[in-house]
Amino acid sequence: MRVLITGGLGYVGGRVAQTLAARDDLHLVLGSRQAQKSPTLLPDTDVVTMDWSSPESLLTACDGVDTVLHLAAMNEIECARDPVAALEANGVGSVRLLEAAKLQGVTRFVYLSTAHVYGTPLAGRIDEKTLPRPLHPYASSHRAAEDVVLAAHDDGKLTGIVLRLSNGFGVPAHPDVNRWTLLVNDLCRQAVTNRRLMLRSSGLQRRDFVTLHDVGRAFSHVIDLPKELVGNGIFNVGGAWAPRVIDMVEAIQARCSAVLGFNPEIVRPEPAPNEVTLELDYRTDRLLATGFTLMGNSMAEIDATLLLCREAYGAAR
Repeated sequence: MRVLITGGLGYVGGRVAQTLAARDDLHLVLGSRQAQKSPTLLPDTDVVTMDWSSPESLLTACDGVDTVLHLAAMNEIECARDPVAALEANGVGSVRLLEAAKLQGVTRFVYLSTAHVYGTPLAGRIDEKTLPRPLHPYASSHRAAEDVVLAAHDDGKLTGIVLRLSNGFGVPAHPDVNRWTLLVNDLCRQAVTNRRLMLRSSGLQRRDFVTLHDVGRAFSHVIDLPKELVGNGIFNVGGAWAPRVIDMVEAIQARCSAVLGFNPEIVRPEPAPNEVTLELDYRTDRLLATGFTLMGNSMAEIDATLLLCREAYGAAR
């Protein structure tokens, strides 16, 4: 099976590509905005240059492809800075790729969306029947892309699948991946470079965390999922683990002590007088009902991220 992964050189995409590369029944094609060779960690993959403004370029990228895994997108910081560009990249870009995929006879199109289509902050019980109310340009642009993928699915043009990811975390495929602003990555780098774990909030809010190991496995799972089990095409992807942010900080502190031999200081603002922790239950029953299981090791992902930071950014001062 020939699989095109857009964003396959990025943070989540890089780990997804590593997972799929272990399968001997797949041939991976990684989409990139710039011409480059196959990455060292994935020597048996092809890299195709994709010009998102060119229908011909997207048709070429989809030529001979059986399944598209679409992970390329503007991140949340870029989307907040330019909401119009966010809709162009995440929404219109997805439409263009989907149209090219249909013209080239692609049979399955898997789109990586975000749990934040349900709103911000995430709280309470959330499943696929929860009404989406995206507030941030990052979420609303992903919601726009979801609609076109699901419309193609309902129309029978191809099998369209939307994965609504909570907070994927884990060691990047390589240190050059520019996602060090994400919570766990940022804290691991802070620990190594400053011997300090600094939060801008009190850390009382809850987040659902899922390892990138399991995110990669989820993509591998839905590639093979029989059409009768796809249903309406929407699956939440989460880790069934929703600690408070401060709990994650303390876990990183403990792993830093165990792995790197020192205990970084935690620095955070005091909670507001009336601040409370909202409960969060991010449900993944639909995905689990298809036979998927969670197998990721959260502490192992933190350990590997700390070690990568030590290698990339040097010993702590």
